[in-house]
Amino acid sequence: MLLEGLKIGFALTGSFCTFDKIFPEVEKLVAEGAEVYPIISESVNKFDTRFGRADDFKTRLKGITGKNIISTIVEAEPIGPKSLLDIVVVAPCTGNTIAKIVNAVTDTPVTMACKAHMRNNKPIVLSVSTNDGLGANAKNIGALLNMKNVYMVPFGQDNAISKPNSLVAKNELILPTILEALKGKQIQPLLV
Repeated sequence: MLLEGLKIGFALTGSFCTFDKIFPEVEKLVAEGAEVYPIISESVNKFDTRFGRADDFKTRLKGITGKNIISTIVEAEPIGPKSLLDIVVVAPCTGNTIAKIVNAVTDTPVTMACKAHMRNNKPIVLSVSTNDGLGANAKNIGALLNMKNVYMVPFGQDNAISKPNSLVAKNELILPTILEALKGKQIQPLLV
């Protein structure tokens, strides 16, 4: 098992359209022996969308991981002081969350988990999913690429004709990205 004994914080933010590709990746991490601690944003905690109901997403996540979901800033804060995790993954990572992480805004359970974890010089992995990755958020993604202990799941344009600024990570590369990040390396190629 590739991840035996590893404690992974897995944070979901509100790019609901990618959830059908995210949940199988969480299952892979558990199958590889990781203890996965689920973390969700307020949007994931509360919003029912055309992609599914919040309660169904939470039930599925808890069922896969066997862990209680971290859904408040107060619950996420001890991640740092207690050094609870080996790595934090944010997948999907929305443009809103990207902007908050790079600008040290800590006003959600996910951004608190990232900030708390990063204080211990441990890696975080971001799986981008944003309609403005080549627009307003391009500068934020660029800044993240230069931040210590921040690693990106390889990403590319998901629909260059209809949504030329939109970027989505290749979520099937979350596990390989984690393995490289744990060695202090960015998986390559980054742009796919």
